Amino acid sequence: MSPVPENCFVPTSEIIAVEETELNKKQRNIGKWQKMAKPHAFTVYYVKKARNHRWRCSDVTFWCVDEHLCNQWIQALKELLEMQKSRPKHLLVYINPYGGKRQGKSIYEQKVAPLFSLASISTDVVITEHANHAKDNLLEVNINKYDGVVCVGGDGMFSEVMHGLIGRIQKDSGIDQNNPKAPLVQCNIRIGIIPAGSTDCICYSTIGISDPVTSALHIIVGDCQPLDVSSVHHNNTFLKYSVSLLGYGFYGDILKDSEKKRWMGPMRYDYSGFKTFLSHHYYEGTISFQPAKHTLGSPRDKDSCRTGCYICKKSEQQLAEQHKECGLKHEEDEEEWKVIKGKFLAINAVNMSCACPRSPKGLSPAAHLADGSADLILVRKCSRFDFLRYLVRHTNQDDQFDFSFVDVYRVKSFQFTSKLSEDNESNITDIGKKRFGQFCRDHPACCCNIANSTWNCDGETLDSSAIQVRVHCQFVKLFARGIEENSKDEAVYSQSSIEQLL
Repeated sequence: MSPVPENCFVPTSEIIAVEETELNKKQRNIGKWQKMAKPHAFTVYYVKKARNHRWRCSDVTFWCVDEHLCNQWIQALKELLEMQKSRPKHLLVYINPYGGKRQGKSIYEQKVAPLFSLASISTDVVITEHANHAKDNLLEVNINKYDGVVCVGGDGMFSEVMHGLIGRIQKDSGIDQNNPKAPLVQCNIRIGIIPAGSTDCICYSTIGISDPVTSALHIIVGDCQPLDVSSVHHNNTFLKYSVSLLGYGFYGDILKDSEKKRWMGPMRYDYSGFKTFLSHHYYEGTISFQPAKHTLGSPRDKDSCRTGCYICKKSEQQLAEQHKECGLKHEEDEEEWKVIKGKFLAINAVNMSCACPRSPKGLSPAAHLADGSADLILVRKCSRFDFLRYLVRHTNQDDQFDFSFVDVYRVKSFQFTSKLSEDNESNITDIGKKRFGQFCRDHPACCCNIANSTWNCDGETLDSSAIQVRVHCQFVKLFARGIEENSKDEAVYSQSSIEQLL
């Protein structure tokens, strides 16, 4: 038995399983247990928290000379676990065998499935065979028999599962997703993410680490983290849902170029990023948005979203009160829109920090997971050197919004119209009906034709550059708890205390 610190405890909610243990002869010959004719034992499996938000499954075995007392302890602990009603018992699992480094199937089978089995969680596993396999399957499967849906893959796999679940809920509720003002029905079936992709931004931003075992343990203990979702429309046509990044200009161009170089693997993002940076294109247009007056925070207040976030809870309450007082339709029609025209190198809207190992603070470090708002970041035309300074800020602790050419706003909805569409449409709040183009940079050597930029929506391109976006507060739920504050003390069971009771 490994040594365990004394006078330390782990909450019942973080016990994974309790099992009766058969001691072998070597174990029975250790120390004082050597005198026992037939010692009885049970093993407690629990969450052990390590550094950098990493969780591991650890265990401790307790011996007892009295078989009846040992069984009483086992029964009592199992009853405590049964009282944890938030824990899933039956899960639907989708595995993308092609994403990232093509290790999704082996990651699940070797690291995740044994933990689910230990926690007595039954699973129905689907290996996806083509794009939108999971999405299409979720529109037909009986989702009511599951306590949650787990996706094994990258951010793209999560997006597919999320679209399938949301689409299924709206379909069952008779909601037209093409109506940008439709009162969408919340998705209460939790989604679990087992990271097996290239960046796993969503997992990193909601747990604090991209680690399959840590994610599996969050699922097992039944954690629940609400998450804002943005709906994206063009005219009266639904395009996509977004939970992390909507990026036009720089990040859109990177994605558009990298899609042509999939043969390079994850390295294509570095290559396309460098190429896009050198091109230094800017885009002229108009952004109109509604400020998120209900939220307590602001993009520059440095109050990071953490487990049990106070800002998310209070912002959700205030948003609900606003809707109750004046109604959603009235509020969106009557509330004042702020309008900004300009030339932009990048337009980014994020529902979360978008943190990842390369950018530990993300695109907007103070963005919140569930406050019903998005952070809209406008990077105006500037020199290539200044833009590089801005990009470098993503990798360090400095304030990345502390530039004269960068503006950031906390919004609940926004629209974008390019300069070309603005010439044809008199009302800036009306999304144009044409594809809108890129205005090439002022450069004497540039002779490129006017071409479209594209929106990067959680790693997928949108068909239209003119979009209308609305944030839906706490629209989906994850098997997560937000990023916990670092604790120096590891929470474990006190072996000595239980031994005394035995």
